Amino acid sequence: MMKNTSTQTPYKIVVLDGIYANPGDLSWEALEEFGEVTIYDRSTPDEVVERSKAADILVINKIKLGVPELRQLPKLKLIAVAATGTDNVDLSAAKEREIVVKNAVGYSTDAVAQHVFALLFALTNTVHAYKASVDQGAWNADTGFSYTLASIPEIAGKILGIYGFGAIGQRVAELGRAFGMQICVASKHAQQEDYPSYRMRSLEHLFAECDVISLHAPLRATNERIINAELFRKMKPEAFLINTARGKLIDEQDLCEALRAGTLSGAALDVLSQEPPPADHPLLGLPNCLITPHIAWASKEARTRLLQAVTENIKAFLSAVE
Repeated sequence: MMKNTSTQTPYKIVVLDGIYANPGDLSWEALEEFGEVTIYDRSTPDEVVERSKAADILVINKIKLGVPELRQLPKLKLIAVAATGTDNVDLSAAKEREIVVKNAVGYSTDAVAQHVFALLFALTNTVHAYKASVDQGAWNADTGFSYTLASIPEIAGKILGIYGFGAIGQRVAELGRAFGMQICVASKHAQQEDYPSYRMRSLEHLFAECDVISLHAPLRATNERIINAELFRKMKPEAFLINTARGKLIDEQDLCEALRAGTLSGAALDVLSQEPPPADHPLLGLPNCLITPHIAWASKEARTRLLQAVTENIKAFLSAVE
């Protein structure tokens, strides 16, 4: 889909991959205040430069903008990233060309925390398995008034370990406590005296002690594939691993082998190291591995806040240069 609108203001705004922030249930109308707006649902790498040549402002989500692209966009003044991460933009190259890069923060905290527990309950209560069982006729006179497919663990009293303690990690901790869980945290920044109700742990102790581990750390060069066979060997066999942060925090081959061996009970992942994954990805099809397509952030309310943040970033930039 492509949409063009125009006003009397001189700025040209191009949205290169708008379908992620707005698959059709929201409106881009607020951007029209600032100039001529062109919206593309998706853009291939080969289309990026041609579609962006006239732009003063680019709005992107996961489009990659490096030196080869930026050197061909002399008019570009602002890259408004409709996401928190900016690793898809060469920030040094943008700075060298005096292109401002603005991202959006804090819009998806509640949505991601909600998805963490949706994944956890999918692992513990296996509601979809019960639905399929009932639909297939298993709940009949021979089973009595109730039957179970497997043991159902309660999360109350269990230990929830959180790696990374920014806004999302803190919200997950709050929700975990509301469900009666004990909270352990592995973080380079959080101090025990600031969180007396939680226990601060090293990453190794986190994996050894906790019944559920939820990843919320940003991806750095120092922690890529930090969740690997060494840590999996420390886990309780009944423990669960949840990742709504970045796929490359996990060595996925090591996780596959650990899941197959029963080193941990199950994993639920909203992110993978390659998105979308190849058809032969080792984690696809494992019965004790749930995978969702990077949707933790994507509630309608979160995306509404995201578009508002993008609009405010553009407004602030234009106010500063005019």
